[in-house]
Amino acid sequence: MTRFLPKTLIFIAALAHLTCALAGNDPKTALTSKHSKSKHTRTAGSPSLPKVTPQGTPYGNRADVLQQAQDIAQRRDLDPEWVSHALAQAHYLPGITKLMLPPAQGTAKNWRVYRGRFVEPMRIAAGVKYWQNHRDWLQRAEQTYGIPPEIVVGIIGVETIYGQQMGHFRVIDALATLAFDFPQAHPRAAARQAFFQAELEQFLSLSSRMGNDPLAARGSYAGAMGMPQFMPSSWVKFAVDFDGDGKIDLFNSPADAIGSVANYFRSFGWQPGMPTHYGVQFDTSRLNMDALMAPDILPTFSPARMATLGVIVDAPGATHTGPLALIELQNGTDAVQYVAGTENFYTITRYNWSSYYAMAVIELGQAVKGVMLKNTALSSVPITATTATAPTPSP
Repeated sequence: MTRFLPKTLIFIAALAHLTCALAGNDPKTALTSKHSKSKHTRTAGSPSLPKVTPQGTPYGNRADVLQQAQDIAQRRDLDPEWVSHALAQAHYLPGITKLMLPPAQGTAKNWRVYRGRFVEPMRIAAGVKYWQNHRDWLQRAEQTYGIPPEIVVGIIGVETIYGQQMGHFRVIDALATLAFDFPQAHPRAAARQAFFQAELEQFLSLSSRMGNDPLAARGSYAGAMGMPQFMPSSWVKFAVDFDGDGKIDLFNSPADAIGSVANYFRSFGWQPGMPTHYGVQFDTSRLNMDALMAPDILPTFSPARMATLGVIVDAPGATHTGPLALIELQNGTDAVQYVAGTENFYTITRYNWSSYYAMAVIELGQAVKGVMLKNTALSSVPITATTATAPTPSP
């Protein structure tokens, strides 16, 4: 049997959804399909789908979307009517497509400006309060997964200011917009659209499995959710019920958010006790920047090899046994800054593929821990996850 509805049935389905929506009726009661699976009849534990106020152009009158709904339902073994009804109530938000486009060429990166958005008094104070309130969960996460509290605190602080800003877009609207109408002007449009199509499918499957209303969840313009801003696939792979209450809730459970971030980093190879980066100096007489920057942020060089290419790692880094990468932090028209990033630095970039993001997470976590070291009993806990060495200016 084909996975797709015949074109005539797709048209009828689209018309039925649109007519019912205009009449204020539930499309579930008006639409039946010979492709529906009786074993998926909704039970009391299945997610409900209340009516919502449209916030953009609805997808319910697009045949290609309803066809995708049937395809998703068959691949994921979901109720076809439930999936069709959910996607029919998703809305196209043109503003999101604009947010996905990269900055105009020639826009200078500026680490100091970027850092200032995250390592600032309000976020540091919120981080201290968060650490104080959830000290036990942070310690348990370190014991369980080997991730230092300052790294978890840095992530959740950068992402949502500890749950204060988790996003106001309906997740289904964001994901549907990017899955069906990703901006083709993007240099990697095909790959990115495929990514969001997979995330939309994962979101619907996750919502059904958890018994959640797929129309209720709010998140970022890219569809990231909860305190740690997990995409649906990350929720499925890495989120954990850390507080043991029988459900995973990254929106309301700080324990689940903390444990899930820690589990994410362990899954991507975090090595306990390893610093994230070291300071560097330059030997301009043998400096080979082309060779050093070729691997980008992927750790590749031993400290000795870096030295032969003109980069001298500081004393703690000279004994580092793993590979390093030369990390470049541009400052607009001012001097570029550099550090030697370790495999743990690279692990942080798996959360967001940006060296600027990783440094902001590290330095916010350090700033929060610095206050904790002064004001709490944590003063006996050494900083082993990161180095306090400032980035080195360009040669």
